[in-house]
Amino acid sequence: MLENIMETNKVKIAGKVSSKKEFSHEMYGEKFYSIEVEVPRLSDSVDILPVTISERLLVNIDFNLGQYVIIEGQLRSYNRYINSVNRLILTIFARELYLADNEEIAEHLKKPNEIYLDGYICKKPIYRVTPFGREITDILIAVNRAYNKSDYIPAIAWGRNARFCENLVVGDHIKLWGRIQSREYQKRLSADEVETRRAYEVSISRLEFVENGNNRTGEEEEG
Repeated sequence: MLENIMETNKVKIAGKVSSKKEFSHEMYGEKFYSIEVEVPRLSDSVDILPVTISERLLVNIDFNLGQYVIIEGQLRSYNRYINSVNRLILTIFARELYLADNEEIAEHLKKPNEIYLDGYICKKPIYRVTPFGREITDILIAVNRAYNKSDYIPAIAWGRNARFCENLVVGDHIKLWGRIQSREYQKRLSADEVETRRAYEVSISRLEFVENGNNRTGEEEEG
């Protein structure tokens, strides 16, 4: 059963460490640490992605800023109360971590950011058109986890996939493939105070709709 759950949420990223290791939390006597990894896009930009790592993976491993790493795991979500507001926090939960030299990382950087999710629509999709005419649909997908838990992951579809996702309803079962992207935005806290924050979401490159054994698929280039 656990193996089946693991197959519904798979992430693999390759990039370089862009923050120092910090203690995150402790659970059942096991300590967890957080880092950020800079993952290149096909363009010249990068995504800065948060990673949570168990102390068990860090035995005999010591990395510095700029060290290239390859990480496999799952995209997890949890709720955190910040200033009395409930916020959805996303992090890549590492299950495997490898240090990479320049030759090894070059091969992995050909596909540095991959994610596969198998879950259910849990919020009405929101379709919109940008000022530049790009069609976008925002969805929220619930992916089952072990011990009757779920991860709630925001995703964004483009073009034909956006039009396809616009008609999805809560409870629809879908599978999707894409990459995890980060973006910065400005949050106004008061009349004279603005805070820069970073949000994360899955940019969908391919998806499959599953219902009563009848499948239909949609494909679109990633944004």
